[in-house]
Amino acid sequence: MKTLKRRRREGKTDYKARLSLLRSSIPRIIVRKTNRYIIAQYVETKEAQDYVLAGVLSKELLKYGWPKEKEGSLKSIPACYLIGLYLGNKIKKLGGKKIKESAILDIGLIRSIPKSRMYAVLKGLVDSGIKIKHKEGIFPAEKRIRGEHLKEKINFDEIKNKILK
Repeated sequence: MKTLKRRRREGKTDYKARLSLLRSSIPRIIVRKTNRYIIAQYVETKEAQDYVLAGVLSKELLKYGWPKEKEGSLKSIPACYLIGLYLGNKIKKLGGKKIKESAILDIGLIRSIPKSRMYAVLKGLVDSGIKIKHKEGIFPAEKRIRGEHLKEKINFDEIKNKILK
């Protein structure tokens, strides 16, 4: 019987998928979900070492006008979209010849469910101008992205405008 590597046993790393991503030499947008937050990072790999060039934590939305009383919803679909938009703008501001404006979405071992939070982050990245291959029907509905399905409304447009500045 084959002994699995520790990170595979713990459900943290799919080594076969990681190897194919590394061999492509295209920068990755890594999106991870914790119990409270969404983490998104722009990562380039050189000689099997990852270099994080830009990163965003959904907690940063509080600086842009996300309501303090809704701090528990920092991993909702509207928050995920805004995180993708914010990361896309950060990548654009890095500029230079080192930054490529195309990337691969890496969601790790998170289940790939269409119209989910991970694809709301992707929608934000695409709307900010980052080129990522995707199918159009995979994004959440515009009403869900704007937060119209929530009981208590958030000031989505105001937060979006502050991020885009």
